[in-house]
Amino acid sequence: MGKYEDLKERVYVANMQIPAHRLAVFTWGNVSAIDRERGVMAIKPSGVPYDKLTPADIVVTDMDGKVVDGTLRPSSDTNTHLVLYKAFEEIGGIIHTHSTYATAWSQACRPLPIYGTTHADHLAVDIPCTAVMRDDQIENDYETETGNQIVETFANLSPHEVEMVLVACHGPFAWGKDESKAVYNGVVLEEVAKMAILTEQLNPETPRLKKTLCDKHYLRKHGKNAYYGQN
Repeated sequence: MGKYEDLKERVYVANMQIPAHRLAVFTWGNVSAIDRERGVMAIKPSGVPYDKLTPADIVVTDMDGKVVDGTLRPSSDTNTHLVLYKAFEEIGGIIHTHSTYATAWSQACRPLPIYGTTHADHLAVDIPCTAVMRDDQIENDYETETGNQIVETFANLSPHEVEMVLVACHGPFAWGKDESKAVYNGVVLEEVAKMAILTEQLNPETPRLKKTLCDKHYLRKHGKNAYYGQN
């Protein structure tokens, strides 16, 4: 077994959850995971269809993006992932997709309002949306600047409490303690985005979820007094 086979296998399994949950078509998405002890990140290779992907195809890079294991080019989003791992030291996995409903919110350049308890079960605030990227950022290192945009958006937010973001004009990113939680959060983001769009279609005047309901649903799953699920 190679030096990074365990990490590559985990990242392969996580990437295969993208088509399983219908978060992307063709090659529109990627999952990565970081091994902080070894100082490496594993990520999907660029442009490889999911039905052709194998664990051996997963690319391992160092924290500067240099390939240390693999024969294929890593995802074009590699630098975005690296920026987030460096800025958010508690996270262990990241997912990026172009899932339909979350991407629609991104293209609308709108934060995703908290309308219901499904959203509140996972986070107690709107899902933030970055600013639209400036021309000088686009012309610079685009993928690195995408990561910088996300980090700037979290200047006053906790990436531990808010594990997802919409990149304006682009699409969603989500993360978690590991690659499995990142995928879970990516699915949650797509579902609450879909619910919010349908809610606004049914009633454009829908009010935001009132704070008491929001707090109740969030705190029953999070914090020292959480009681949802099994111990």
